[in-house]
Amino acid sequence: MKKLSILLIICLSLSCLVFAQKPDALQLYRDGRNFDAAGQTAQARAAFQQSVDICKQELQQNSRNIESYVVLGWSLLRLENYQEAIKISQDALKISPKEYRIIETLGEAYFYIDNYTESLKMFEQYVNGLPNGERCATAYFFVGEIYRLTQKYEHADIAYCMALKKEPSVSLWWYRLGRSREDGGNKVGAKQAYEQALKIRPNYPDASSGLKRVS
Repeated sequence: MKKLSILLIICLSLSCLVFAQKPDALQLYRDGRNFDAAGQTAQARAAFQQSVDICKQELQQNSRNIESYVVLGWSLLRLENYQEAIKISQDALKISPKEYRIIETLGEAYFYIDNYTESLKMFEQYVNGLPNGERCATAYFFVGEIYRLTQKYEHADIAYCMALKKEPSVSLWWYRLGRSREDGGNKVGAKQAYEQALKIRPNYPDASSGLKRVS
């Protein structure tokens, strides 16, 4: 009996060790983001690719694992594999049609292949369904980008302002609001937005140039 107990403990210990050492796709995705932020592009891509590989292995074991689809989509976006991100996201929505993380991923993927019509549909579905979602501010920013690029400047203004209401400390978003207002002929509003961008990031050449143009 004592020998059996010892063997059981050893087996459990080994199982725990294997489980603890199992690669974590989500952690690798987060590591990739950190490498990206530090300008370590090669390390970032390697981490994202590892995350993709693990997610695909998980989906081979369980084709309905939504968490694997979510992280896979995020990592594919980071690797700029937009068509594949669209395909796996569409597959995921067949399993869970209201998975808003997947819907937001689709919005970004469509945006980066210049399919603004489908991108806008996805982002609107996301912000309507999850108005306080983690990516809501980002979704509004992308909506602003779509309207700016299609020269619907008043719509862009509203979307950027919604994004900034939720996350007011992003200098890029203030700059894009300024640029949209400038392109739409609103120099006063553009000046205010450029100034706000420079308050957050004083050494911001694009915002400085924009401010000179509208002052």
